[in-house]
Amino acid sequence: MKSRREELKKTGRKGKHLPVISLLTDFGTVDYFVGAVKGAILSVNPLAVIADITHEVPPQDVEAAAFILLASYKTFPAGTIHVAVVDPGVGSTRRPIIVSAGEQFFVGPDNGIFSYIYDREPSHRTFHVTADKYFRQPVSTTFHGRDIFAPVAAALSNGVKPTAFGSLVTDEVRFETSLTPVIEKDGNVEGRIIHIDRFGNCITNITRDVLKDQPASLLVKGKTIGSFRDFYGDSAPNEVFAIWGSAGFLEIAVNRGSAALTLGVKRGEAVILTQRR
Repeated sequence: MKSRREELKKTGRKGKHLPVISLLTDFGTVDYFVGAVKGAILSVNPLAVIADITHEVPPQDVEAAAFILLASYKTFPAGTIHVAVVDPGVGSTRRPIIVSAGEQFFVGPDNGIFSYIYDREPSHRTFHVTADKYFRQPVSTTFHGRDIFAPVAAALSNGVKPTAFGSLVTDEVRFETSLTPVIEKDGNVEGRIIHIDRFGNCITNITRDVLKDQPASLLVKGKTIGSFRDFYGDSAPNEVFAIWGSAGFLEIAVNRGSAALTLGVKRGEAVILTQRR
C-alpha cells in the first residue's frame, strides 16, 4: 500500500497537505446523512481531510448557519473548501454555487447561506455549478449534499478550478439586512441581534471599529445595558452585561443565565448603541 506522502506526490503538491474540506449542516448525527456525504467525498478523493464544523444547526435555519460559518471560516488554512448545506429549497430551481473568497472556497445552495461571507469578503467570486459530470449519479432531488455539493468539493480538493464547474454570477441570493450596522448622524449605532448561541448569549452585529474609546450603553427592547465586562465571570449572578465575544462581535450575556430568556428577545431584535460623550 502506498504511503500518504507518495499519494500526495502524485497530486503534484510536493508534500503539501491536501486542502481541508469542512462540513456544516443541519443533518444531525442520528441518521445516515453525514456519513453519506463523507463517503461521497472520499469516493472522489480518498485522501481528503474532512473537518466537521457542526451538524447541529437548527433544521432549515439558514441564518444560524450563515453566522456559524462566518465565525469559524478564518480559523481554517488557506485553500480550505467549506461545504455548507442548510437547504430548505433542495430539489427546486435554486442554484448550487461555489464561492471563492478570502483564499478559501464555499460550496452550497444559493439561498443566502453565504451572505455574511459576501459582506466580509467583498472581492469574492461566485460560480453557478452546472457541470453535472462532477455530480454523483443519479442525483437525488432530496439529497444534494451527497450528490452535488460533496463530489464538487472533492473535485475542488483534487485541483479542479472553479471555472470548470460553471459560469460566473453576480446576483447571488443575500439576506435582506446587511451584516454592517447603521451609524446614525448623532454617532449612535443601530445594530441587531444576528445570533443566539446555546447559552442564550445574544450576539449583535456591532464590531469594535464602530465603538469609540468612550463610555457606552445598549438599548434592547426598552432595557438599558450600561455594564461592559471583560469575561463572563466578571459580573454578579444574573447580571445583564455586554461583552466582546470570541467571534469579534458585541454580545449581551447574563452570568449563569440566558440573556435571550431574561430579555425576552429573538434574533433580529434591534440594538441601539449609545456612545456617551
